[in-house]
Amino acid sequence: MTSRGAGTAFSRRNYRLSNESEKPKVTGIVNSKLLNDYLHRIFPSADGIQPAAAYRKPLTFQNLQEHLDKLLAEDSGAEDSRDQILEGRLGPSTVVLDHISGFEGLLLVDDDLLGVIGHSNFGSIRATTCVYKGKWIYEVLISSQGLMQIGWCTLNCRFNQEEGVGDTPDSYAYDGNRVRKWNVTTTNYGKSWAAGDIVSCLIDLDEGTIAFCLNGVSLGTAFDNITRGAGMAYFPAISLSFKESVAFNFGSRPLRYPVEGYRPLQDPPSMDLVEAHKLLGYLKNVIHIGIDMLEGKLVEKDTSMWQLQGEPTVLITLAHIFNHFAPLMCKVYLVEDVLMNFLLSILEQGGAVEAHPLIQQLLDLMWLLMEDYEVHECLKQLLMSLLRAYRFSPIIPDLGLQIHYLRLTIAVLKHEKSRKYLLNNVLFDILRSVVFFYIKSPLRVEEAGLQELIPTTWWPNRFTKEGKESKEVKEESAEERLRRRAYDRGCQRLKKRIEVVEELQVQILKLLLNNKDRGGGEASRYIFLNKFRKFLQENASNRGNLTVLCPPEYMVCFLHRLISTLRCYWDGHKAKAPAALNSEEAYVPPQLFYNGKVDYFDLQRLGGLLSHLKKTLKDDLALKANILIDPAELQAVTMDDLDEDEESATSTAQRPVAALAIGGALARPSWLSSPTLGRANRFLSTAAVSLMNPRRSLGTLEKMKARMLSVEQRTEDDKGSHGNEGLLLGRPPEEPEQSITENSLLEILDGIVMMYNLSVHQQLGKMVGVSDDVNEYALALKDTEEKISRCPKRRRDIYEELVKSQKVFSEKLNHLSRRLAWINVTIYSKEKMQDIYWLLRVCIRTIEHGDRTGSLFAFMPEFYLSVAMNSYSALKNYFSPVHSMEELPGYEETLTRLAAILAKHFADSRIVGTDIRDSLMQALASYVCYPHSLRAVERIPEEQRISMMRNLLAPYEQRPWAQTNWILVRLWRGCGFGYRYTRLPHLLKTKPEDANLPSLQKPCPSTLLQRHMADLLCSDCDMAPSFLNSVLNQLNWAFSEFIGMIQEIQQAAERLERNFVDSRQLKVCATCFDLSVSLLRVLEMTVTLAPEIFLDWSRPSSELLLRRLAQLLNQVLNRVTAERNLFDRVVNLRLPGLESVDHYPILVAVTGILVRLLMDTDFQGAKRATAVLLADPCFQLCSIQYLLGHAEPSALAATPPSADKRHFSLHTYTDYISQEELAKVERMLGHLSEESKQAAASMLPTSEEDLCPICYAHPISAIFRPCSHKSCKACINQHLMNNKDCFFCKATITGVDDFTKPGSS
Repeated sequence: MTSRGAGTAFSRRNYRLSNESEKPKVTGIVNSKLLNDYLHRIFPSADGIQPAAAYRKPLTFQNLQEHLDKLLAEDSGAEDSRDQILEGRLGPSTVVLDHISGFEGLLLVDDDLLGVIGHSNFGSIRATTCVYKGKWIYEVLISSQGLMQIGWCTLNCRFNQEEGVGDTPDSYAYDGNRVRKWNVTTTNYGKSWAAGDIVSCLIDLDEGTIAFCLNGVSLGTAFDNITRGAGMAYFPAISLSFKESVAFNFGSRPLRYPVEGYRPLQDPPSMDLVEAHKLLGYLKNVIHIGIDMLEGKLVEKDTSMWQLQGEPTVLITLAHIFNHFAPLMCKVYLVEDVLMNFLLSILEQGGAVEAHPLIQQLLDLMWLLMEDYEVHECLKQLLMSLLRAYRFSPIIPDLGLQIHYLRLTIAVLKHEKSRKYLLNNVLFDILRSVVFFYIKSPLRVEEAGLQELIPTTWWPNRFTKEGKESKEVKEESAEERLRRRAYDRGCQRLKKRIEVVEELQVQILKLLLNNKDRGGGEASRYIFLNKFRKFLQENASNRGNLTVLCPPEYMVCFLHRLISTLRCYWDGHKAKAPAALNSEEAYVPPQLFYNGKVDYFDLQRLGGLLSHLKKTLKDDLALKANILIDPAELQAVTMDDLDEDEESATSTAQRPVAALAIGGALARPSWLSSPTLGRANRFLSTAAVSLMNPRRSLGTLEKMKARMLSVEQRTEDDKGSHGNEGLLLGRPPEEPEQSITENSLLEILDGIVMMYNLSVHQQLGKMVGVSDDVNEYALALKDTEEKISRCPKRRRDIYEELVKSQKVFSEKLNHLSRRLAWINVTIYSKEKMQDIYWLLRVCIRTIEHGDRTGSLFAFMPEFYLSVAMNSYSALKNYFSPVHSMEELPGYEETLTRLAAILAKHFADSRIVGTDIRDSLMQALASYVCYPHSLRAVERIPEEQRISMMRNLLAPYEQRPWAQTNWILVRLWRGCGFGYRYTRLPHLLKTKPEDANLPSLQKPCPSTLLQRHMADLLCSDCDMAPSFLNSVLNQLNWAFSEFIGMIQEIQQAAERLERNFVDSRQLKVCATCFDLSVSLLRVLEMTVTLAPEIFLDWSRPSSELLLRRLAQLLNQVLNRVTAERNLFDRVVNLRLPGLESVDHYPILVAVTGILVRLLMDTDFQGAKRATAVLLADPCFQLCSIQYLLGHAEPSALAATPPSADKRHFSLHTYTDYISQEELAKVERMLGHLSEESKQAAASMLPTSEEDLCPICYAHPISAIFRPCSHKSCKACINQHLMNNKDCFFCKATITGVDDFTKPGSS
């Protein structure tokens, strides 16, 4: 690097190797005449008039410095004008936010004091400088589109957590979130803003007006006649709610949208600007003018292909220029206004970035002729200026502005030394480089030019009023077909333009993932890997830290670009190494999870904490993976975890009182600004302002102990040629020796899976809301058009209102359909769907490989299973109906493999986390609700299916049983009595909250899995009693809880004072009812599939199970069917939250069980069931009569029939219950009527001495050994389930014999 003194001329010894003009070719220095001409051409005078050669002083390198100083000093008089500019303004010349006394509430402020995040309900802050005369402007870069009020206030304004800028006299604000202006009162004003917009705030104190602009477009005068005069000066100010963030530009950077006649609050560096533009002109002259050494003359050169080529004359000339130019390039204003615009102008000529090597040459010059700290600062400012420009550029139809800035970013990153410096020190550290991979969505489609791009709008009309897809596919009219095709063409045009931006973003990542540029030390990819891992750690560990978290909308775009880049490099390696896997077969090998080469921070493993797994599975690690755990290391790891906890607790405790002094903050470089950057910020609190102490910057995050491979290790081990070396240390015997790919790509793949889990999936679900809005408005428009067609001609007033509504809905749909087109292209396109599908397959393969390792599977992080489930859910729910999952290659096989994972691992003992186990259970429950995924479950191997059913039939105690029961119910739904409905009959007229819920899918029973269930219950003598007793216990609990709750609800409703029932209580009540119904359906399923469990009394527990079942069925019937009962009254209240509580679902479930026991079994079974049912003391024949609408005779006599009182009857549900089923109920009623009469006639009066002393309901029928005490069989059998001691004497019962009372002599 060339050294130079501060302002001294370059010595003759260094640059003039000879004075003899006759030896120019030997020394490389041209002769004095040619040199004089050359230097005068490069450094012309200010007026542009060159003196005649005879009269001008010869220029040489010895007097060039003096000449250059003179040229640069010619406009120094401009300095005197600054005093005039200061008139009308009070305060420091460098304008920042007043973090000492000018704020209210809790705020996070950047170290440059220009960016701010709200950290309380409604925090406010003002600037340090105010204005009282003249016209002034400042800009606000909107980073989030939430609730904020931006404008001006005076020193006398007092704000609090409820009132901010615009809510007090002498404060004025614009709120683009609510589209209003505020000055004590509020009125409509302006347009809605979005993240990425720039608001210009203008104040004219000569005319007394305040106005605002949005992205350079005036919103009109907001306020006039504002208070002026003595003591009235206005500060820029903002109030913003929690998590909202902005960055101010008071003039420290060029205004993006300057307004003629208005001055920024902070003066631009005028002198430096003039000097920088002059020096840039000299630099352009050097590039444009060349020296022909052979001809001895000056020549014009093609600037695009200029190269330095080691010419000493040119190099020394450039050194003189950079002597002045380099210090200026450390200032953000000059970098953005001078350097960035110059580099952009080079690329404006068009063509590929590679066609402009001049930028590479200029970067070489900077590294050669500038001091290290200067070029570092310059590159930092350049990249951050590019990032701001990219993020806050308005969207235009061809995305030209975004493309422009991305092309320059690529050109800069193509320079190896610059790229490595930026990767090491700027990307992922000072700024979140993922902003470069984000394509923002336009909130205002008109300004984005989407009306021209998509002139014709269209939306689907296939939805019914319930929000579900219409069964009958209506023929599309010719007009609709034309509209749809025109809309599709517009979407394709938009897609092509967005793909250009996406391709440029992928090019940036390809540069960052280059692993061949090892000339200057480590390759870019390995630097990127360390930064990327740290980036993931920040987002995984700091979910509440707003300053570190990457916005999820950025993450989505970053994920897709990273997948594209990774697959490109992966397949590129496959082409060079045929033995490796291609990207379609990619997976993460299981040894990464336990060999300690990759740090998973504090993320949960399937088997629990890592320290616990290392202790409990150290023998398996040694045996299977040849990894030995040193006991001392285990102790160290434990202590290390404790230290980290203490440190984090300490830092958390210090945060509320932490901030830097104003002097220290201003001394820091200004590149730490704007909400696009990683914030080394200060926390402002009104209560803590007097306690502020200097603290370490949060941005450094030194305490993060990421235990990762060093760059050197990565570089050495990246070949992937040794299966058990480096990153792949500890290959288990189940894992093939085949090379997968380069090790560094495996780390990136692992990071991609983690990134999806952190925030991508949530964002994919959030953006579906636009599609839902389109469907809502389409339904509203369709309904309005139907009303217009039915409106009577005489009601002109109604007709006009309907037409107005139609117009509003149409305009909204036009807007939303264009916005939806943008979202479908950027987030839900077919290519994006294929990325998520590829990620799903990666997770499935990774889980399968991990599962084969046996106990070591416990080391896998939980997020792999989460991503497998969530990515499938996203493909099924978020990308339809635009794209169907069935179009994807290998769709059926993937579904089956995922089904096998869910079926195996929902009850896997190696998985200990309750959250992940619940998630697996819920995923399986959702899986069996849809025909295509249920068929996938049926396709898994028979052994796995039977194992799944065995786990589902485990006793319900000691585990979450509701989801298990739901799965069994879904396997039965469509086969039970009156159980073919999708929605309950009484709810058909209401619209479901979400028609896509699994519970609202059409019945799709699985006879195959039902058969497995029947075989298991019949073949395993212990399984059936334990399972059914747990079901009966839970039914008893759920129905009892339900009855208790509706009693409380009824009591509250009957009180004279107005009482509101807690909505949570209503929800719990409805849940208990739904659980009762589903448990009854599982009992119906069991009775139907395996009736012998109840009716074959040769089985040990059959009689007891049948008696318990009869007892519960009678209780349910009695509670629900009694005339004027509690259940009736609560149902008739129709309370919101209790919509599902009705007679039909619970009565048909009970009826199904009774019909199966009494009508659909053999004679002996029906006889036993009838006897047990009639023997139960709670049995009432009127409950069975109620099912068919036969009211109790006494009730009819007591109460005259009312017109609006309708009795329940299964006959009224002919759409849900078949005639055959109704006939069986009729026969059952007749059978029970006859049997109950015979039982009453034959029943002999039983003396009290012969009744069971426990229940007093049945005669004594059992005697205990050895104590000879007696009871009925039902009581003793139920007692012996839980206790072996005698009721009476507490002796241990060894046996039970039948007891028959001997006849009287």
